[in-house]
Amino acid sequence: MEDIKDSRDIEALVNTFYGKIQQDPLLAPIFAEKIPADAWAPHLQTMYRFWNTQLLGEKEYLGNPFAKHRNLPIDAAHFTQWVKLFHETVDELFRGALAATAKVKAEAIGKVFLSKILFERGLYGPSMAAGTDL
Repeated sequence: MEDIKDSRDIEALVNTFYGKIQQDPLLAPIFAEKIPADAWAPHLQTMYRFWNTQLLGEKEYLGNPFAKHRNLPIDAAHFTQWVKLFHETVDELFRGALAATAKVKAEAIGKVFLSKILFERGLYGPSMAAGTDL
């Protein structure tokens, strides 16, 4: 197994990962409500740009991903499952430093998004700061 090395690898990662998302009992309904079947191709294109920027340093994605997530009916369980599926997908497809970086970045994104969502809902306090595991 090789490491993530180019945009084709990012596409394989994204396609495999979101294929799992669409089948997941917890996450699929959230995504289905926000992304109609005919909108998946543009969404995947955005995710290719996002992960190309995150992992390959390509300056392809300019946006505010949190804004799209802030009002979703999601909580820690959703982020935990999202990270789990992301890690599984990376581990199935790749091995190496960039693959490890992808998993760290996904986990960090999950933690930041969850923290912001909980804060905006008035549910995040000092007791949560150290105890949010994903």
